[in-house]
Amino acid sequence: MSFAPWEWLLSLLGSLLSFYYNLLPQYGIAIILLTLTVSLLLFPLTVKQTRSMKAMQEIQPEVKKLQKELKGDKEELNKRLMALYKERGVNPAAGCLPLLVQMPIWFALYRVLWQGNGIPQDSVLKGVLDTANQALYTTDAAGNLTGVLQEGVDITAKAFEHVSFFGMNLLVRPSQAVDFGDVLGSLPYILMIAAIVAAGFYQQVQTTRKRSDDPNAQTQPQMQGMQNVMKVMPVLFGVFAWNFVTGLGLYFATSNIFRVGQQAVILGLGKRDDPNGKVADSGPDMDPPGEKPNERGPSPNASKKRSRRRK
Repeated sequence: MSFAPWEWLLSLLGSLLSFYYNLLPQYGIAIILLTLTVSLLLFPLTVKQTRSMKAMQEIQPEVKKLQKELKGDKEELNKRLMALYKERGVNPAAGCLPLLVQMPIWFALYRVLWQGNGIPQDSVLKGVLDTANQALYTTDAAGNLTGVLQEGVDITAKAFEHVSFFGMNLLVRPSQAVDFGDVLGSLPYILMIAAIVAAGFYQQVQTTRKRSDDPNAQTQPQMQGMQNVMKVMPVLFGVFAWNFVTGLGLYFATSNIFRVGQQAVILGLGKRDDPNGKVADSGPDMDPPGEKPNERGPSPNASKKRSRRRK
């Protein structure tokens, strides 16, 4: 019995991939366009994730204060923390939400990019992938694979013409294709893995960087634990990309790089729209820094009033 939502997701991704391939008959470009489409559809969740993680950093001084005040009362501490999160509109779990939503997409993409599931049977892309996979997995009399992983096979050049991208065959795994004896041929795969990991780490830097104007900001243990988990994710994506088909790695690389730009825009807009910015730091009725109201000297208006009374 088929799982209807799963089949629908496979069909949707496969049809979009086929549509983009018809526009630009290059498999790598089609994957990039599909990645950008998914990223734009998930943009609202990305906004929520980025702002929530940044907001968690902003309220750390208040969290630290509550932890000191209610050190021996965990129940009351949790209540006060939840009230603080609600007041500031912070959801501690929002940082993982886009990852959870994307997990079914990753699994479906693996099936689409590796086995061609969901791609319309009568599409041009289906024929291209079938031809390339036949060349890739054809075996000789001894049962050895003949194709992209071995030299001297005439069929490979034409069969893999449209599924190659910047020197990478998108239907093979980097772990298969990389040969450290052939540095030039292996370099594109290695650079792709490096881009996935580097862009993933930079996303963490964007959202966990402490405010430069708050030297006393500290991270609570719960938040630190979540940050540590998030920091492992880029490495895991690198491992996945190394062991899965290169087409999926191209999706990861494009998605991570695109999200770096997304987060830069979101954080920039957040700073511009911040109602607690430095615009409100001073005013005509505010006391000078470090000076209490009763420490001020007599105002010129007060002396004038006393002079009028004497007259």
